[in-house]
Amino acid sequence: MKKTALLLGASGLTGGLLLELLLSDSDFDRIKLFSRKNSGIAHPKIEEHIVDLLHLENHAAYFTGDVVFCCIGTTKAKTPDQTEYKAIDFGIPVTAAQLAKQNNIPTFIVISALGANVKSPVFYNRIKGEMERSVIGLGIPRTYILEPSLIASDRNEARVGEMMGIYLMKIINPILIGKLKKYRSIAPENIAKTMWYLSKNDYPKTIIPSDMIFKLSQSG
Repeated sequence: MKKTALLLGASGLTGGLLLELLLSDSDFDRIKLFSRKNSGIAHPKIEEHIVDLLHLENHAAYFTGDVVFCCIGTTKAKTPDQTEYKAIDFGIPVTAAQLAKQNNIPTFIVISALGANVKSPVFYNRIKGEMERSVIGLGIPRTYILEPSLIASDRNEARVGEMMGIYLMKIINPILIGKLKKYRSIAPENIAKTMWYLSKNDYPKTIIPSDMIFKLSQSG
């Protein structure tokens, strides 16, 4: 039976790469995009819903399918206001998960971050931890939360400090071995491939750290 995917965040780098994988996958015959603006991609599989993602609950009738991919996220630099940041990084994924639960969607896959912890003194890590706790608490049968380390990409909007961090991690990565492997930087392609893999295969754990994201991305 063909599947319907729901994708939030297709305009981002990881979301865009995931969309490409889904479009080329014959197991999926419909891909519902929930975005603030039109993707500009014409494809018979795509069904676009231009919505206010901060009020996703207003579009529950369209939130039906087999698997939800949530690639929504912002950064401290892009969203310095903490209230706005929480509305995006906590509010959108949790609302999406609530709708998935309400509409009996059995699989929910979301990107979080390494270091997510509800008890963290760091606001941004704490919000990610709160998001994870709320999503898990809904009890969606196949819930997978990816915790990538620094995402290494060459995207145009990357800032100087971020690019320096990515360059430094490329040097440090080889010496991060054993339990430190999860701190290696990771490419967005690996994250997208793992999300796609998890939509088609069972995995015994809900929380997937960065080193396991990389490993699973090689399984597809």
